[in-house]
Amino acid sequence: MYEPPLLPPTPLSRYRGCLLAGACGDALGARVEFWRRTQIIEQFGEPGITEFWPAYGHVGAITDDTQMTLFTVEGLLAVEALQAVRNIDVYRQVGAAALQRWLITQGGRSALTEAVQTGESNLLAEPALHHRRAPGNTCLSALREMKLMGERAVNNSKGCGGVMRMAPVGLFGACHGLEPRETFTLGKELAWLTHGHPSGYLTGGVLAVLIQRLVEGGSLEEGLTLSLALLNDENGHPETRDALQHAWRLAGTATPYPEAIATLGEGWVAEEALAIAVYCALVAEDLRHGVVLAVNHDGDSDSTGAIAGNLLGAMQGETAITDRWLAELELREMIAGMGEALHGGAHA
Repeated sequence: MYEPPLLPPTPLSRYRGCLLAGACGDALGARVEFWRRTQIIEQFGEPGITEFWPAYGHVGAITDDTQMTLFTVEGLLAVEALQAVRNIDVYRQVGAAALQRWLITQGGRSALTEAVQTGESNLLAEPALHHRRAPGNTCLSALREMKLMGERAVNNSKGCGGVMRMAPVGLFGACHGLEPRETFTLGKELAWLTHGHPSGYLTGGVLAVLIQRLVEGGSLEEGLTLSLALLNDENGHPETRDALQHAWRLAGTATPYPEAIATLGEGWVAEEALAIAVYCALVAEDLRHGVVLAVNHDGDSDSTGAIAGNLLGAMQGETAITDRWLAELELREMIAGMGEALHGGAHA
């Protein structure tokens, strides 16, 4: 189990660390997404892939997970600029506009994309983000089909494309002093822009609450207790609740890590991705160990690595991230800057 340092990380280190470690987990898993664990071990040996390998043309490349996380940050910062921090309709509309800009970077169009190109967007102007990095079909189709800015998705998808981009909501909730229920609702609603199954969007609310609790200095166990209580009030929550409780129980056993992760699933669907990441964060000896565990399994390695990185970065701060990972990470300065921008909202 991870033992915290004598001096806890600063709030700024947690904000930067959450987004940077998430991106590192994403980049570490990028090479082996879609691989079976047996293939990973055959290629890299035990304990699997532990350093960045070329993916999408170079070492340290991020995927659609980090791309969408950054556009989620951009939407949240736009809400700050509008001084509409507690207006859920504004959250959905501005968050949807940011995701429509991401759709443009993927070569997609909808009835709404023309309108969102007219405003300023540092991300839309970043050439490195105009690359397709295995974007999720549900995210693409939901955004293409959106007719009104901010309307909820009408599909029945519970893919992990909603939850994997929700860590910034927890940072936003912490910097603005939102109540946990407000943060949960915001994460849920922003995930619901693309994923219409309860497990597809309730997991977004859970991750947001977990991140908020961690950056505020609480434990992951405290965050889980709080999240499970909030889940109980939601329709369609049992699947997400059961997955989280299973992960928490497994973390208290001597079950070998690969076996435990395999029982939680492969991470293609939201409740499995979140459960795997939570398990890895609970048993992690340090940030590197937890992220490596979260990547080396059958299934959606980059998404589980990204979510585990978000949790561990929020918990341990930026200094816990391996220097080599940071040195090779694509768009490192932009990602860190987005964390600083969210942290800056606490003092605006």
